[in-house]
Amino acid sequence: MIPLAALLLLVLIGLGLPVAAALALLGVTLGEIYAFLPILPAAGEILWSASTEFVLVAVPMFVLMGELLLRSGIAREMYAALDGWVNRIPGGLMHTNIASCTLFSATTGSSVATAATIGTVAVPNMTRLGYAPALYLGSIAAGGTLGILIPPSINMILYGVLAEVSITRLYLAALIPGIILAMLFSLAVLVACLLRPELDGRAEPADWRARIAGLRALAAPLGLFLVVVGSIYAGIATPTEAAALGVVAALGLAALRGALTRAMLVAALEGTMRTTAMVMLIVLAAFFLNFVMVSIGLTRAVTDAMIGLDLPPMAVMLILVALYLVLGCFMETLSLMVATTPVVVPVVTALGHDPVWFGVLFMILIEAALITPPIGVNLFVVQGVRAAAAPGPIRDVMLGAAPFLIMMLAMILALLALPGLALWLPGAVMG
Repeated sequence: MIPLAALLLLVLIGLGLPVAAALALLGVTLGEIYAFLPILPAAGEILWSASTEFVLVAVPMFVLMGELLLRSGIAREMYAALDGWVNRIPGGLMHTNIASCTLFSATTGSSVATAATIGTVAVPNMTRLGYAPALYLGSIAAGGTLGILIPPSINMILYGVLAEVSITRLYLAALIPGIILAMLFSLAVLVACLLRPELDGRAEPADWRARIAGLRALAAPLGLFLVVVGSIYAGIATPTEAAALGVVAALGLAALRGALTRAMLVAALEGTMRTTAMVMLIVLAAFFLNFVMVSIGLTRAVTDAMIGLDLPPMAVMLILVALYLVLGCFMETLSLMVATTPVVVPVVTALGHDPVWFGVLFMILIEAALITPPIGVNLFVVQGVRAAAAPGPIRDVMLGAAPFLIMMLAMILALLALPGLALWLPGAVMG
């Protein structure tokens, strides 16, 4: 049963079918082969129950918030403000790239949107200031991955729904590892530029008056972060309510800047509808597949097989990490997450691990998949942005992302050795 299910999934995705269609077709096929009773008559009730899940309303809200920020020009001003503070450190604008991605991630929740937005602002400076393309582009691709780890993360909402875990606890658990990972990315840049100064570029002069004046540009993203994530942490709002507050705040910021035009709002709503439709179709297909796997006993079979290996829990976790690193080379991240979460989480909990802790570890593994060739989405996003400003081979982006992938692996090992990095904050805040 297990080999057939894995083979079918790989074949369906390999054929180039849309992810939602592949997951649904896999569910129907497994149901027809292994189920004692017909599965399809239950599909309507399953899909309706999943689509009315209250917490999923946060997904289009966070997508819309990111679209509004993307189209209002806030990102460009934020980038310039951060540059004045960090461009004197060896690595210069590459630290600005990472800092901007970190801050923008804390308002959009999307890795692809973060990489595309910061890349659009940052790439034109690469040749103008003489930076080596590989590491510079890698810093954008890797920094963009922070969008699915630092709250508010759309992927964490989906994981929380699929794994039946508190979204608030997930957000609390991800905050410290997210900040540490961003610092590790900057450390990678610093070490690389100290060892090889030719990777660095020229720093544009910035006096203290310009630095202080630039802080005003940081008020918008920081204020939005406090509204969204602060309201969740303070217990004032649920993640869904906080997402709605974020949209209202983003609309207000766009209006204050004079950017809230009819054309801009229509474009933001259209982008939101396209993204939401894609994500929700995949999620509904994943819910149906999960129902089928539980009904035919596949989930239990996988759990029993992993426990039956009679290995220490840490060894099993290392096997899972290695498996995800390999799968991330060949599967798109959203499909990887929704297809495997219902199967892997029972294994993790059976080993005695906290699913909240695993959620943070899982997000970093998915981050690694975003910059792992040949399917790493952020690699292609950054290359697409680069092609418009300074054409060159995608090999540069792939090579430049390698040092940051090493830092992700270091963070994964740190979480395996010290689960408290993720579990301390939710325990301190929520008990």
